[in-house]
Amino acid sequence: MALRKIRTLGDPVLEKVAKPITEINDKIKELAYDMLDTMYTANGVGLAAPQVGVLKRIVVIDVSPEGDKPMVLINPEIIAKSGTQTGDEGCLSVPGKAGCVTRPNEVTVRALNLKNQQIEFTGTELLARAVCHELDHLDGIVYVQKVEGELHQVATEE
Repeated sequence: MALRKIRTLGDPVLEKVAKPITEINDKIKELAYDMLDTMYTANGVGLAAPQVGVLKRIVVIDVSPEGDKPMVLINPEIIAKSGTQTGDEGCLSVPGKAGCVTRPNEVTVRALNLKNQQIEFTGTELLARAVCHELDHLDGIVYVQKVEGELHQVATEE
């Protein structure tokens, strides 16, 4: 696997809508594994393909405390949401900054996995926040567009 360059705020690719994936081939699998390596190396909990300069509808997420439960979601869509949560959010494409964002507290997601199988799951709290954040990236939306108030500086270890 290879580390990919994470695009940062101001890069036009982050403002574009990603295209659906029509075939899960070796190139898509390599992209997914590269994205996981890149996300873990950057100490993130999620990464969308546009963040590494690829306009495809694929995200990787791992909100497990040990960082050992990776999820690869291809052509993901939120099919239900409920409740609200408001809290600080950061982004690998906006290093050193965080801001307060309101998101659903629970989401149900439908996507394909790397075996081309349809999966469906419901996530709450941090997983719901991560899913919403990453799916926004697929539609050219960076969380700073949803921040309530001002962005603030965060320490690297946060």
